Amino acid sequence: MYTRIMEISPWTLRSEKLEKEHKRLQESLTSLGNGYMGMRGSFEETYSADSHLGTYIAGVWFPDKTRVGWWKNGYPKYFGKAINALNFSKVKIFVDGQEVDLAKNDVTGFSVELDMRHGVLRRSFTVFGVRFNVCKFLSVAQKELAVIRWEAVSVDGKTHQVRIDSIIDADVKNEDSNYEEKFWQVLDKGVSDGLSYIAAQTVANPFGVEQFIVNAEQTFAGSFKALGGSQTDWQVSNSFEAEVGSTPETFEKRVIVTTSRDYQGLEAVKAAGRALSEKVAGVAFESLLEAHKAGWLHRWEIADVVIEGSDEAQQGIRFNLFQLFSTYYGEDARLNIGPKGFTGEKYGGATYWDTEAYAVPLYLALAEPEVTRNLLQYRRNQLPQAQHNAREQGLAGALYPMVTFTGIECHNEWEITFEEIHRNGAIPYAIYNYTNYTGDEGYLAKEGLEVLVEVSRFWADRVHFSKRNGKYMIHGVTGPNEYENNINNNWYTNTLAAWVLDYTREALAKYPRPDLNVRAAELEKWADISANMYRPHDEELGVFVQHDGFLDKDIRPVSALSPDDLPLNQKWSWDKILRSPFIKQADVLQGIYFFGDRFNIDEKRRNFDFYEPMTVHESSLSPCIHSILAAELGKEEKAVEMYRRTARLDLDNYNNDTEDGLHITSMTGSWLAIVQGFAQMKTWGGKLSFAPFLPGAWTGYAFHINYRGRLIKVAVGKENVVFTLLKGEPLELQVYGKDITLDGSHAAALEK
Repeated sequence: MYTRIMEISPWTLRSEKLEKEHKRLQESLTSLGNGYMGMRGSFEETYSADSHLGTYIAGVWFPDKTRVGWWKNGYPKYFGKAINALNFSKVKIFVDGQEVDLAKNDVTGFSVELDMRHGVLRRSFTVFGVRFNVCKFLSVAQKELAVIRWEAVSVDGKTHQVRIDSIIDADVKNEDSNYEEKFWQVLDKGVSDGLSYIAAQTVANPFGVEQFIVNAEQTFAGSFKALGGSQTDWQVSNSFEAEVGSTPETFEKRVIVTTSRDYQGLEAVKAAGRALSEKVAGVAFESLLEAHKAGWLHRWEIADVVIEGSDEAQQGIRFNLFQLFSTYYGEDARLNIGPKGFTGEKYGGATYWDTEAYAVPLYLALAEPEVTRNLLQYRRNQLPQAQHNAREQGLAGALYPMVTFTGIECHNEWEITFEEIHRNGAIPYAIYNYTNYTGDEGYLAKEGLEVLVEVSRFWADRVHFSKRNGKYMIHGVTGPNEYENNINNNWYTNTLAAWVLDYTREALAKYPRPDLNVRAAELEKWADISANMYRPHDEELGVFVQHDGFLDKDIRPVSALSPDDLPLNQKWSWDKILRSPFIKQADVLQGIYFFGDRFNIDEKRRNFDFYEPMTVHESSLSPCIHSILAAELGKEEKAVEMYRRTARLDLDNYNNDTEDGLHITSMTGSWLAIVQGFAQMKTWGGKLSFAPFLPGAWTGYAFHINYRGRLIKVAVGKENVVFTLLKGEPLELQVYGKDITLDGSHAAALEK
């Protein structure tokens, strides 16, 4: 089941329907961002019906008091939230004295279009005899700048008086506020004929978390005449008017947003905003737009994946890449990738293990190595906080958080906070992934080992030895499959923990670090744990068992369910889900994906054939892993089905939850499914290899990767695959298991 409200087109999302039933869905899909700030695609003009107005600033958050029924020792004291910031895009429009309300007026000729190639959102509508064309972008050339331009023209042969009140509104709140609190207080504001500003600060909190200041200053351009300004306790406003006839009149709103993350104190934040406003004041709209477009075109030069033969597939991959790079492009090492980015408040908007497990491979291939190093360094900088998290659980070493802004755990669900500790293996895996992909061992030898040692100490303390079985075990966990809580010996978690201990020992042997005080007895203990870790396995089925007791469930496939039961998380009680055999996302198969060089093709096939039929794919992280493994196993139909699901998860609202915001970190999945799945790109042991296939409905696809100082283009057609070295020294790689030296172009026959 899916809901598709936008037209299929390779570079755009477009609709000519003013959605009321699916208004929030359309707002999510038309979100904009530039890595520094972002907003949902809600209307700037008045819309009095249901809508989710959301504007978010990267790194600006609030520690909301944790609200739980039963307090437990070690519980996070607060839930970190990405907070709805100043609504700086707001306007009120009046035509001949009548306020435009797009929820109530007789609106004709409506259209909305997100131009993904250039990062521009356009809308058009006619109301009260006036046609309005709106153009909005958040500049990637000047990160603090937002520009919105209205063009008004009479379409009924009359002349109309049009007034626009341009507002910055600090009276905002989060929809997920536990106690309906407001997180902002106004510090300062000012209004003159040509500009206005308002500076707000997050309210005080009892947790020692800094209070953020956000200042928004609006200036104006165009043919409308200024009428003056006004202010209230929570708003500043400037009014403009024009006589609108058959010649278009334009009104342009330029907003500069500055914060205390970059400037110290209120006066410095305001002064920076004023200086930036002056910088862009004399620049024409067309020049600002062209600079912004040029930034997006530069990003697409390497990132674009071209698909021939399916506009639906093409739109999906480009939408996901657009939203990813709208959220994070690596410019600020203080930031990470929130699961909703700038598109909503669900999950707190903070950092998850998704970054290390799913986003790192994409950024390794599509950006410079420094971008991924920044993601790794983000975690290294938070090592003291990870040590604090471990102490809160009474354990040694470092426990990286499931959800965080600062490194301190701030998630308020016990089965996540206490039990979903497999995240503590994803961070070391990202260090391995970076080192193996780039060949750069400098990070591993220094900052990386500091992280690995402390994480290993956590795992060594978290296991226990079962005398009855003579094995080390890990009880009381939640694996990647969150539809099972408080289980024992999750195969993935146990396997990952043992791997971390081995990887850390190997790294210490290669790069001794006496300063880390790892004694011989500690290394021997790690070796013993790894060698004797219990990993559930069933000889008869020939599969790795997801956890103790899993095979005692009522094992049956998803096909045995009625369609009315899906999605389970919206139809079944939590108790019923926990007792069922149905799997939210890749669990055992996540481990097989991570360590694909350790398992033969028969092991992969048996586990895939056993677990995938029970998987409901109700996690956005699920389809891509299944697509990659299905492609390797020659299951083309399943690989393509899972690609379609990951590529169009939000565009077609597969999980009926996109209205809450987009699934940003899982958007890497569509790229992974093509590159690691269809093209079978692997880098085991630092050796680059490919074994591409072409989906039957496609006529070709092409992509680029950065790899160890080289830029490579891979183009797959109906008859052959062509590898082209665009930059860098010749490279040894494998194509369909055969060694080649890539120097220029190399064509190989496509194996069916």
